[in-house]
Amino acid sequence: MSDLDAVTIGREFLYYATLLTLPALGVSLLVGLAISVFQAVTSIQEQTLSFAPRILALAGLFVVLMPWMLEMSVYFTTQMLARAAQIGQG
Repeated sequence: MSDLDAVTIGREFLYYATLLTLPALGVSLLVGLAISVFQAVTSIQEQTLSFAPRILALAGLFVVLMPWMLEMSVYFTTQMLARAAQIGQG
């Protein structure tokens, strides 16, 4: 395995990891921002108020995006196993 192969594998791993986590981070950020605005408007300063809506929003997101996330994970895994087989042969 050359240095270029290792860098390519690392870059692809970071790309797919970022691609799979961005939707969850985005939804969590938007829900947190909405809850913060709601708390500022209503002067409710309960620290635990933002957890339940975030958990529900993320659960809904995962239900909707799980087939896509699984497809991307399986694609990345098969790519890496195929690359490992090529490196092992020669």
